Amino acid sequence: MIKAPRFPDLLGADFGAPTRLFELPYLDRGSGSAYFCTGVSGFFLVTNAALGSFIREKSLGDGGVVRRLSGSDEDCFSALMAFLSNCFRSRSDSSSRNGLDTKGRQDGLLWYKDNGKHLHGDFSMAVVQANNLLEDQCQLESGSLSLNQNGPRGTFVGVYDGHGGPETARYVNDHLFQHLKRLASGRQSLSTDVIRKAFQATEEGFLSVVSNNWPLKPQLAAVGSCCLVGIVSDGNLYIANLGDSRAVLGRVGKASGKVTAVQLSTEHNANIESVRRELCSEHPDDSKIVVLKNNVWRVKGIIQVSKAIGDVYLKKPEFNKEPLYEKFLLREPFEKSILSSDPSILVHQLEPCDRFVIFASDGLWEHLGNQEAVDIVSSHSRNGIAKQLVKAALQEAARKREMRYADLKKITRGVRRHFHDDVTVVVVFLDSAGGSDAWSRRYGNVSVRGGGVKLPPNSLAPFSVLG
Repeated sequence: MIKAPRFPDLLGADFGAPTRLFELPYLDRGSGSAYFCTGVSGFFLVTNAALGSFIREKSLGDGGVVRRLSGSDEDCFSALMAFLSNCFRSRSDSSSRNGLDTKGRQDGLLWYKDNGKHLHGDFSMAVVQANNLLEDQCQLESGSLSLNQNGPRGTFVGVYDGHGGPETARYVNDHLFQHLKRLASGRQSLSTDVIRKAFQATEEGFLSVVSNNWPLKPQLAAVGSCCLVGIVSDGNLYIANLGDSRAVLGRVGKASGKVTAVQLSTEHNANIESVRRELCSEHPDDSKIVVLKNNVWRVKGIIQVSKAIGDVYLKKPEFNKEPLYEKFLLREPFEKSILSSDPSILVHQLEPCDRFVIFASDGLWEHLGNQEAVDIVSSHSRNGIAKQLVKAALQEAARKREMRYADLKKITRGVRRHFHDDVTVVVVFLDSAGGSDAWSRRYGNVSVRGGGVKLPPNSLAPFSVLG
């Protein structure tokens, strides 16, 4: 044991520079959490009590203890191994097999993470860009689903397909899961009410962004995002959806042994007859609530989806006026919100025959059917399976345009949008519906966002070399 150093020492001389602080929630069993401090001179354990003083007084204080880690201490040694794996892993392909690798790899317009670990099994993610600015966003969060350690645990998947720009999808990616964690705190399990309130809080937050930037950035009022969420927790799979992204379950038939596709999400697209009927029922006095343009049904002749986060210009009349671009302005005034942000939510009790779920934006489903996608997953290796689905969709997009896949890959961002949309795929395997305590002790919380390194808001992605 060594005497707790003062704050300046912690940052410099005693530990060596640079010094970093890492949370390890499972390390100190007595207090519930502990922290690593590491420098060129060694690895150290900071107890929870010491950290409290560290934060409040800019020093560790007399009551805090800093201990040099020793391989003879089983807990510390295990934590050290996890720490080293997380912070100093190789960037080779083999590193992507570890669930702690949250960066994935970038290959031109393609971002992918071939394989990772979550609380209930393996996962694979892939995103390919077609727009000038990537409008799709996605995330996987596994471990704690609340702000306290005693709350629900599980795996959260979000696929956010933006339209009109990337701003709404980025906002949802930054805020929806945080709202869920806040609302789930103090509860023992999740509920549909918590999920619905998290969507509502995200919608209200983005409305504030639009309002605060009006009229300097009026076009934010015309930006929106579909929002597909899946949560595995306590043996249940929660699916919440706005728009036309889709979640498809792969389930093994008890008699046949064949893996069949089961669509779990409800879609909100005006090309679906039931959606058009619902819109007409909600707006009986509006004969143009849905309009057929170029063989495509659109809400008010503008947008295909009937539910989304954002698209404030179709929800609040005060934002459907100049200086908004003329193409977004409605000729007839409206009082009732035209689009909705109230998600469709399904709760599915998981069974042993439920093997995996494919979460994807409509860019995938435009080219692959549900059963076709499930067949690809069930007949290929898990490693890189999301990338395999993206490739299959792009091959079909090329076939439809009577061109070679190799030639499609050469087309740059922006121009590529004429051939296919942004495509986001997350495949989550369900090996353990209840989660694993051993996994929690080894990995803690896992957080992965599709798209790799964040680019500045006005940056454009590089030329595609998708393989």
